[in-house]
Amino acid sequence: MALILFLALGGTALAQEARLPSGEPMRAWPAADYDPAIPTLDGVVGHSIGAEITSHADMLRYLRALQAAAPDRVRVETVGQSWQGRDLVVVIITSPRNQARLDTVKAGMQRLGDPRRTDRAAAEALIRDLPAPVWLAYSVHGDETSGGDAALYTAYHLLAARGDGRVAQMLEESVIILYPLQNPDGRERFIASTLSARGSLQPDEEQGSAERDQPWPGGRTNHYLFNLNRDWFAQTQPETRAQTRAMLEWLPVAVADIHEMSTDETYFFPPPADPINPYQTPAQMRFREAIGRTNAEWFDRFGMDYFTRETYDLFYPGYGDTWPSYFGAAAMTYEQASARGLRARRSNGETFTYADAVWNQAVASLATIETVARERVRWLREFYAYHQSAIAAGRSARGGRYVLIPTQNDQAGADRLARLLASQRVEVSRAGAAFSACGDRYEAGAYVVDLAQPASRFARVLLDRTVPVDRVFMAEQERRRARDLPDEFYDVTAWSVPLQMNLNVERCGSAPRAELTPVDPSSTLVGRVENPDAAVAFIAPWGDRNAVAFLSAALRAGFVVRSADEAFVIDGRRWPAGSLVLPRAGAPEDMPAQLAAIAARTGVTVTGVDHSWVTQGPSFGSSEMPRMRAPRVALLWDRPTYAASAGATRFVLERHFGVPVTVLRGYSFADRALDRFDVIILPDGGNYGAVLGDGAAADLRAWVARGGVLIGLGGAVRYLADPESKLMALRREDAYREDAEDADEEEGEDPPTTVAGTRIVDEAAYRAAIEETGGPPDSIAGALVRARVDGEHWLGAGAAPSVYVLYEGNDVYAPLRLDEGENVVRFDAPGSLLASGEMWPENRDQLAFKPFVAIEEQGAGYVIAFTADPTSRALMDGLEVLFANAVFRASAKATPAE
Repeated sequence: MALILFLALGGTALAQEARLPSGEPMRAWPAADYDPAIPTLDGVVGHSIGAEITSHADMLRYLRALQAAAPDRVRVETVGQSWQGRDLVVVIITSPRNQARLDTVKAGMQRLGDPRRTDRAAAEALIRDLPAPVWLAYSVHGDETSGGDAALYTAYHLLAARGDGRVAQMLEESVIILYPLQNPDGRERFIASTLSARGSLQPDEEQGSAERDQPWPGGRTNHYLFNLNRDWFAQTQPETRAQTRAMLEWLPVAVADIHEMSTDETYFFPPPADPINPYQTPAQMRFREAIGRTNAEWFDRFGMDYFTRETYDLFYPGYGDTWPSYFGAAAMTYEQASARGLRARRSNGETFTYADAVWNQAVASLATIETVARERVRWLREFYAYHQSAIAAGRSARGGRYVLIPTQNDQAGADRLARLLASQRVEVSRAGAAFSACGDRYEAGAYVVDLAQPASRFARVLLDRTVPVDRVFMAEQERRRARDLPDEFYDVTAWSVPLQMNLNVERCGSAPRAELTPVDPSSTLVGRVENPDAAVAFIAPWGDRNAVAFLSAALRAGFVVRSADEAFVIDGRRWPAGSLVLPRAGAPEDMPAQLAAIAARTGVTVTGVDHSWVTQGPSFGSSEMPRMRAPRVALLWDRPTYAASAGATRFVLERHFGVPVTVLRGYSFADRALDRFDVIILPDGGNYGAVLGDGAAADLRAWVARGGVLIGLGGAVRYLADPESKLMALRREDAYREDAEDADEEEGEDPPTTVAGTRIVDEAAYRAAIEETGGPPDSIAGALVRARVDGEHWLGAGAAPSVYVLYEGNDVYAPLRLDEGENVVRFDAPGSLLASGEMWPENRDQLAFKPFVAIEEQGAGYVIAFTADPTSRALMDGLEVLFANAVFRASAKATPAE
């Protein structure tokens, strides 16, 4: 029978009660004869595919109904949960023969993915026998909803369509793995938003209507407001970890990450735009084009518009269309114009429906499977060849095949990096004893990555200091910049994980002669208490994230904790600045047991001392060893903050530091009693002055003077530095131009009606004549730059002498004068500033020596500016000690009146 997709009522109580129309009907595949034994979405949840935005709960109901109807062809497996407890599932669809041997298929793909244990003859036998896994992932952004419903259509079609001649080949030649909803929390937030704004007569197609104009933060992000399409290698979010863990079990040969884009667009599929990461292989690019061509054939047949080779690049390795490619897949992005509701009108007057969007996504999904299924052997053979070439490239890597992560000050960070790599199929080993290699000596506990392994390209793309951008592409960006056109980078140009974590990683050409033990990614660093019977105090070193978590937990447990402004020496051991001292006097008898539990949980080694005689640096009772307190922290939320920054800041505070946070909405900030808080943090954001109101700056100044600590991150520093706010003496700079002239007019003077005559003698002079005068520097897509820390200032306690900052945009601030405040961390000199990525020379020269962290003492409190966001994507581990100092040490240094 034909698939009947009629105008159905919405699947919510609100929709049913208001009798809302449900959009255009979804179309059936040409000549398809649908099996009535397979349930339709309408029959299970009450609306047709494309007639309503299906909720997460209804999606699961329907998928499990499909499994009940066809258990020999479909299996639904739960692989994880979102932050808000919603199930994350994979839907595995294939022929009954393949369904009965899924474990065998998985094992076979693992063997093909490691040619060291699978010779060519064994590989050919596997290639003849195995179906090719195809992974289709939908709706990583919660407000890009059509993908989730397209997953339902795709599943139904594969199980029920008897008139589509491709289906039998798809099921026999491939295993189709649908990941129907990557971000259920964001989807539910969007559905709640759009339903609450719907009228009762018809869907509103206006782009600016409340149905699609989402309130902050919108549905794009997950619970912690992370863009999950930047989290693939960072692995900070449970939604990401669930999908990547499942994907690495299957090792698919093709991956499509299915998105939406602006309403005025059409549909995008590969080939991708430039720049292309150099670790993408020619075979992967050919496969992407093959899938693009199949998509184009079907889109042409159905009269659907599309575009290729524009906007969506393959450079950053943390996308859903790049990360899988480092494990052998041809991975790609699809982008459908978003209806952001049930009906939309483009700026040119064209209208389309949610059902249209779902249909387009389903057509592309099926075309992807078709392309792989009809050339299964070729796809599997190239998958095997990818891993062969990865091993060979690693073995012959220029500059050394071994990556060494030596023991270092932030050993907890080195351990995290090793586990992060090992959790993503990178083989990492730990040395059980000291060893020598390449003329250096390494201590026990150092980590080794041999690049002669299947994941060598992935290891290099994360561990290399920089990944080069094609010079032809960069020349084109310079040409565009000269014409005042935006650059064509889609995201940042630098992401070196060791730099972001501020870790020392070295390359070596000779094999380490040491006993090496593979790293278990599930292992954790367990702390301990040394000398638990100490008579006087316990000391914990400062300088990494674990120490911050230990401090927070100890304060919440009620212990007295002091922190040294400078390094000190006791019993011949030097403790770094910031180290924590917990005196036994006045503490409960079970203090050692409580500290042991906290240390074990946070991974910190605590040492007991039997006296307090310090031979160098501040004594335990010194004013330079102030008592810490558990700060009451407020974080600005909602407008004008950028959701990604607000979410990452909250995540770092709560999940990394263990600090409870109160979030205050910007629009009601003026009504709050500020004295309830010790620290107020303004995340990166937009126009704070307009949202907070005229009186907010004065309230903040008075609160700081009474002993508060005000911290601004990234774009929020514009508000602090605005002369009208009078919150800081810091000032933002315009772009530096050597030939700039002081053309200021006297106040009240009329502008001249003519200008001085000039001669333009050549093209260069013409370009100079039309160049904009004044204004900010050109914007930077995102590069890692080096900054120097003033280790003598208490705000820099425990931080490394140099740190790396992800610099984006164009904000540059003049240094504070000595009578205004202190520039605790400043960007490095021009020649050593750029550590990784791409940066315009003019920006590099102007940013040099300018402040990254500046502090002003005002009354009893402090105002602290981080001119770039230290919490960006929760990736900048190397900056977390500085951020923690601003939260903990500044609030301890402040002197509020009792």
